[in-house]
Amino acid sequence: MKLGLVSAILDGLSFEEMIDCVAENGLECVEVACWPKGKAERRYAGVSHIDAAALDEKKCAYIREYCEKKKVEISSLAYYPNTMDPDMEKRDVYIKHLHTLIDASARLGVNMVTTFIGRDPKKTVSENLELVKEIWPPILDHAKEKGVKIAIENCPMLFTEDEWPGGQNLMTTPAIWRKVFEILDYENLGINYDPSHFVWQQIDYIRPLYEFRDKIFHVHYKDIKVYPDRLADVGVMAVPLQYMSPKLPGLGDVDWGKYVSALTDIGYDGYTCIEVEDKAYEASIEDAKRAVKQSAGYLRNFVG
Repeated sequence: MKLGLVSAILDGLSFEEMIDCVAENGLECVEVACWPKGKAERRYAGVSHIDAAALDEKKCAYIREYCEKKKVEISSLAYYPNTMDPDMEKRDVYIKHLHTLIDASARLGVNMVTTFIGRDPKKTVSENLELVKEIWPPILDHAKEKGVKIAIENCPMLFTEDEWPGGQNLMTTPAIWRKVFEILDYENLGINYDPSHFVWQQIDYIRPLYEFRDKIFHVHYKDIKVYPDRLADVGVMAVPLQYMSPKLPGLGDVDWGKYVSALTDIGYDGYTCIEVEDKAYEASIEDAKRAVKQSAGYLRNFVG
């Protein structure tokens, strides 16, 4: 397994500065945030360390050469929109950029895009599965043609009141994964596995690794801390941030020894990337760099 970083936390750094930070922390790979240029709609979104829409052969060669010089591999190009947004204008923009990223990933030789499958938050799971049938085959056909894998993160995107009640990403549980993979029978569709989202949903985050071992294309390291006193006060129907918080690996409730042990059990030897979303480390870029250093140092106990 290669240990790396999701670059979104290093917003404000240039591509070169971001790669330098990854290399200086002894990390071997990076999941590069590639939002389109423009205003961010939420935390950690809107970051663009590679402008996929502006890539040409010269820029691709430069990116490859710089990464090779710093001994950092690009694990994936990352873009996490809601491709099933009920607003058709937004949906079209999101899907168009996802297609752009697929082309860019192929041109760079990365051959992986990490994203969400999306969801209409006001519709039921069954209704959203019908949307999956409509929206996703053309995207996956394009990716298949380009030799690109699509890895869907299991984040519910259900953290704030405007995302209530269903969240903005359908692929949140093993039960739904089975249904989506049955509908979308594509070898290039898989999972970007993040254990933290299962913690607050009260789902076993170890067992699915074994069942879906052949569908795990990419891995995140992010922790979650559930506050039992807050949960007892507001209950599981509350907006989740009322009773939990994202934390750096080792500062929450994930048992990282068991998690990495399970990854070795299934023979996973791909990319594993630290995702920093801890508010305690957001005051400045120096705080963000400190979070990267601390997380990398901790996870080296488990990932050689």
